[in-house]
Amino acid sequence: MPVRPTAAFPLLPVLLTTALAATALTACGSGSGSSPDTVKVSFKQSTDNSIKVMDGYLADIKKQFEKKYPGKKVELIPIKAPDSEYYTKLQQMLRSPKTAPDLVYEDTFLINSDITSGYLKPLDPYLAKWPDWKQFIDTAKNAAKGEDGKTYGVPDGTDTRGLWFDKGIFRKAGLPATWQPKNWDDVLSAARAIKKKVPGVTPINVYTGKPAGEAATMQTFEMLLYGTGDGTSDPLYDRASKKWIAGSQGFRDALSFVHTVYREKLGPDVSTALDPNIQTIVAGDLLPKGKLGMALDGSWLPQAWLKGSGHEWPEWSSELGLASMPTQHGQAPGKVSMSGGWTWAVPAKAGNPDLAFDFIRTMQTKANAEKWYVANSGIAVRKDVASDPSYATAQPGIKFFTDLVASTHYRPAYPAYPKVSTAVQEAMEGVTTGDMSVDKAASGYDDALKDATDDQVVRK
Repeated sequence: MPVRPTAAFPLLPVLLTTALAATALTACGSGSGSSPDTVKVSFKQSTDNSIKVMDGYLADIKKQFEKKYPGKKVELIPIKAPDSEYYTKLQQMLRSPKTAPDLVYEDTFLINSDITSGYLKPLDPYLAKWPDWKQFIDTAKNAAKGEDGKTYGVPDGTDTRGLWFDKGIFRKAGLPATWQPKNWDDVLSAARAIKKKVPGVTPINVYTGKPAGEAATMQTFEMLLYGTGDGTSDPLYDRASKKWIAGSQGFRDALSFVHTVYREKLGPDVSTALDPNIQTIVAGDLLPKGKLGMALDGSWLPQAWLKGSGHEWPEWSSELGLASMPTQHGQAPGKVSMSGGWTWAVPAKAGNPDLAFDFIRTMQTKANAEKWYVANSGIAVRKDVASDPSYATAQPGIKFFTDLVASTHYRPAYPAYPKVSTAVQEAMEGVTTGDMSVDKAASGYDDALKDATDDQVVRK
């Protein structure tokens, strides 16, 4: 999960930004326009060397594409970096026709910012002639739309989030194997029981701070924030006034939950929690090695444990339990999830946009789409795949996470969102390290929000 136009990283050191720009320029060589017969495809490569899900999938699509279009070639350009660095590198590449690939992997929460910056090409002329587009669900289509009503990306799946828990650790802590918390207090009580009765393990992981990037904002903070209130209105953005919400009690309550986890040492050591590779640490080490009681995390985790991943864990479905994240006090609808996802987009300065869309069409046949959803532990956004019984039974957990779509929320992915997300992470980091009280962190967020949104802020 992920994001960020360069403008959304005002605190990144200048030297880092310069170094990333140089890396990006090198990555694309002489530019996408160097050969009319080669489509350059840039994607996010896992920072875990053992996880090659995307690499393997794209290699297969490359073979299919080159067979279907004789004389055409595919050049795969992996960007191996934590989320925040990936966004920075990608945006450096998009700025020039010399470095822009023909196809890029875009997080839905970044797409409107990149649209506003003029980095992406509208795909409507292609989509109008593509019969498969009618198979995509409307919520997924809307996630790739700009404020101008045009579509700038083709989604390759969505995701939901919930609580993963280790049944063995729960048993030792006297907690049930069919655990389903009814409110936030139940979650914290379970973490405290683990700390008391199962020494040597981390009771719970909730992502936090700037190094975790959008994982902190979405997997943790928004999973909490959207579980406050009555569930009928967006607690982050007021669509009626078109302003961002500051100073809410729900915001402070969500910060308080994070503060409690780290103040009571229920989460990882702060140095681990603020490691940029924390997502790899959780999926590749803590969970499969029985070192973590609970993880507030996403539907995609099993991709790290499948055959060929390097962290094979065939027992995961019997050793881990799944529970929906409850609302703050158990108020209706009782559970909460957030959904996002990624899209394939064509840069405005791509040299071979037609060829790039042909590559999208190859990726997004029904068979190839289903193959990707299963390999990536993703949630289908194609109606024909979602209704296929072979998809629902392809992997443990798919039904659980697909059912969460009914109670899920989507981020207000407007152009200012990446900066808003960064402000959230800074507030979380302040309460995680103990450098700030909840009130001070919330006040700092309010000030940052005014700057991030040109004072388009409303208090509730």
